[in-house]
Amino acid sequence: MPDEGDSKTTGEPGEGPGEEAARTRASDQRSAVRRMLWGTVVAVAATAGLIAVTVPLSASGDDADGGGGAGAGRGGTNASSQEPARAEAAPDQDEPGQGREPLTESEREKATKAALAGDTSLRATSENVRGEQGPPQHLTTDLTDEGDGGRTAEVYFYDYKDDTAVHKTVDLASGKVTASETSKNTQPPPSLTEARAAAALLIKDKLGEGLRADYQRARGEELTRDTQLAVRGLTYRPHDDPSGPLASCGQERCVRLFTRVKGGPWIDTKNFVINLSDRSVHRIGTD
Repeated sequence: MPDEGDSKTTGEPGEGPGEEAARTRASDQRSAVRRMLWGTVVAVAATAGLIAVTVPLSASGDDADGGGGAGAGRGGTNASSQEPARAEAAPDQDEPGQGREPLTESEREKATKAALAGDTSLRATSENVRGEQGPPQHLTTDLTDEGDGGRTAEVYFYDYKDDTAVHKTVDLASGKVTASETSKNTQPPPSLTEARAAAALLIKDKLGEGLRADYQRARGEELTRDTQLAVRGLTYRPHDDPSGPLASCGQERCVRLFTRVKGGPWIDTKNFVINLSDRSVHRIGTD
């Protein structure tokens, strides 16, 4: 079972064929974006310190996991092009989807399990973001963008044991893996689970003092858990000829965060990089 699924919205009763076709095209476009992001890294320069930023919820959107455009924070960084594409809605049902309909929950679960079933080493000796041995960290499962008439799913993992990105393609009819790819120095967009793990490290670190203070001012209570924040993650890789403690980012799993008090203001944390591979927290350049 994947660690988390993409956000989904279902069509309204009485939806006409035009609206259904539009939703299918949107799903195809998002799947294409996800494939484009595979094998890329995002190098983002820091531009501002830790400051509280209030953004109207109507401008950023709001959901239980901190949805909405992370780029709404100050500093001009557009996170929407750097975060995992969010899949179009699929009915929560056991029946398989048809054609280009988004994956159902049962199809997602079937594809994710199938991607691991035939790979004993990956399934049993990998590590997730918490450093636990077993399956690798699941990132996402989505319908492929190949309109070949069949239904196939792409499943993405990250193995923290050796910092390897894993991409498997599963034929949903047979439940068999039809293609498998592993890659070093590849940083797919982080999952929500990884973003929350990064937030937990920052909260506990001495460098998180400003974040904790801003949260205290906004909520009047102590910040002790990542679940008190809405978070989004960005992959991070240093520019040009890196040196210093972040030189390994790109080979190792480094992320930056957009954080917001749930139901409240943004807190600008883009001056911090969290290395999830060695669980360290770093501060980068300031204005």
